[in-house]
Amino acid sequence: MQLSERILGLTGGGSDGWDLFNKARQMMADGVDVTELTIGEHDIRTAAPILQEMHRTALQGHTGYASIPGTAALRDAVAARTEALTGVKTRRENVVITPGGQAALFAAHIAVCDPGDTALYVDPYYATYPGTIRGASALPRSVRARAEDAFQPREDDLRAAAEGARSLLVNSPNNPTGVIYSASTWEGIARVCTEADLWLISDEVYDSQVWEGEHISPRALPGMADRTLVVGSMSKSHAMTGSRCGWLIGPEDAIAQLITLSTHTNYGVPGYIQDASSYALGLGPEFEAEIAAPFRRRRALAQDILSAQNTVGLIPSGGAMYLMLDIRATGLSGDDFADKLLDTHHIAVMPGESFGAAASGHVRVAMTIEDAAFADALRMICRFAERLAR
Repeated sequence: MQLSERILGLTGGGSDGWDLFNKARQMMADGVDVTELTIGEHDIRTAAPILQEMHRTALQGHTGYASIPGTAALRDAVAARTEALTGVKTRRENVVITPGGQAALFAAHIAVCDPGDTALYVDPYYATYPGTIRGASALPRSVRARAEDAFQPREDDLRAAAEGARSLLVNSPNNPTGVIYSASTWEGIARVCTEADLWLISDEVYDSQVWEGEHISPRALPGMADRTLVVGSMSKSHAMTGSRCGWLIGPEDAIAQLITLSTHTNYGVPGYIQDASSYALGLGPEFEAEIAAPFRRRRALAQDILSAQNTVGLIPSGGAMYLMLDIRATGLSGDDFADKLLDTHHIAVMPGESFGAAASGHVRVAMTIEDAAFADALRMICRFAERLAR
């Protein structure tokens, strides 16, 4: 029997970007001691009080069908957090709860793109973006950001790509680069969206991880609230990656239709997960800062280590739990460098090419192991690059 072209074509006929990660995991399964700096998984687990609340509410019986749009308490908590962070008035009716940020990304493209519509995204990009767009039966079109611009997308490049497009997906703080879009970048994005009548899908799951500069949500820009859908999640801000609780924020009429989509797809998020998420959001920004603190600290460690050598370059990282390292001085692609590093030193990093052509000659490092081990691994990466460069 023949499967659908939609599912067969999710990766566009190429790799899904996870080859190095899968190789490292197989080595670990075979008993090899691998230092894993690949995925954005906290080295701490979900905090005990959040798990205790999850347990308490499950024992009390919130294990049946939960409210499909999200519980009133969680939608109110997400709305309050969003309004406090952005200054944009946000009500329960602007929020739908989803099974994590990835489901929100898919739902957003289903909501704004018809089959065959062109959906833009910025390269470098999180590895699932093009497949998510294809899964929604839209046509992905990348807009290349440049390393020499610190991967800030240029307004002229966005404008040139926007003809005939329906949506634009952006991500700041950015995975994989750690870049935070500047005010001028956001102004250019807003102008292009307005001129080309694009929906803007803003992936803001790293909004609690800001080290330098300011996180700007484009929904707060003049004229953008009615054409912006914001993706959020408990995963990064509260170390709740496995709980799979996220959301979409947008205009009330769009959210009403997205609630209908939830009815016909995931049928909501488990009630005890939503209750725990409401409790976690109630812990406030101080708790989010505590979860983010290790990455801020490790970024400072990395800056010190990298400043002491001149082979590996660091893309200016303003946020998120990643560093993008420029290894072009070695003469290798990111794929080849990462593969040799894994084979030689059993350190796993993600090749830049996993995140698009714009990041070729780079590797992404996740700052997700304890400080001393992270510093040791980064020093080894630098020494390895220096040997290759010679």
